[in-house]
Amino acid sequence: VQLVESGGGLVQAGGSLRLSCAASEGTLTGVGWFRQAPGKEREFVAAIRWSRESTDYADSVKGRFTISRDNAKNMVYLQMNSLKPEDTAVYYCAARRFSAKFDYWGQGTQVTVSS
Repeated sequence: VQLVESGGGLVQAGGSLRLSCAASEGTLTGVGWFRQAPGKEREFVAAIRWSRESTDYADSVKGRFTISRDNAKNMVYLQMNSLKPEDTAVYYCAARRFSAKFDYWGQGTQVTVSS
């Protein structure tokens, strides 16, 4: 499974961005977004089941970020609103297939939020 992220960029605090993740195939169990800020460990942001209406969010992004998918296009999106400088990080798309572990990862897309 290959994953390609897009949509990162520079935005002012309070602004919005939408990240996209294109998957090479749709035989997935779930897809998640993770992020890693400089000098910090990678952390979970949000996840969605591929064939069920089930989502999960980190407390730090609840109410601001929304994960969604388009199964027909093998796409997953992360709508990020009310962005804060602490959201600055490289955002990674990850997928799991018949597993509880995210085994497939994209290259990442940089999100920078200026104050």
